[in-house]
Order: sequence, then C-alpha cells, then structure tokens
Amino acid sequence: MDGTMWDGVQKLRGWLDAENQAAVGDVRLLRVLKITEEAGEVAEAVTGALGANPRKGDSHSWQDVEKELGDVIVTAAVALATISSDPEKALADRVRGLLDRLGLD
Repeated sequence: MDGTMWDGVQKLRGWLDAENQAAVGDVRLLRVLKITEEAGEVAEAVTGALGANPRKGDSHSWQDVEKELGDVIVTAAVALATISSDPEKALADRVRGLLDRLGLD
C-alpha cells in the first residue's frame, strides 16, 4: 500500500475522530469490531453472487464482493492507524514477516 493510500486512511481516521460519539476508551475496540461487520457484508455479497440464498437469489455481483473486500481492507487500515503510531510500518513489517516465514522474500 503506497503513501497515498495511507494519507487517505489518515484522513478517514481524522474524520471519524472528529465525528465520534463513543467514549475515548471504546474507540479502538469499536474500530476493530467494525472489521467483523464489514467481513459479514463480504460474506453476504459472496452468498448473493453465488445465488446461494434461495430466498434472495442472485442478489449481488462479484463487483459487489470486490467493493465489500475493499471496505474490509480500509476498515482494517483505519483500525490499525487508530492503535499504531506507525501503521504503514506495522503492516509492512507484518507482510515482510509472512514472506520470510514462507521463504518468499
């Protein structure tokens, strides 16, 4: 993820911080929990793209799944930016650690 993406994440975080009505101690928890909500929307979109719910049929497209996955990624990035002083480095370190563990570096 490039710096431009992280600039956008920080803008979103700033907007959320300004608009937030939650108690200060709850903000981190709520932003992490929001990832689960967004992941549920991905699951709903996949189910709809596959037409796997007989009551709803083909209710979503794979483009809907793509959008929802983007929401999960952005939500996770905002949560990471909320709890980390350097979220870009934290994510880069994690990716590097996974690559190293798998011998893909």
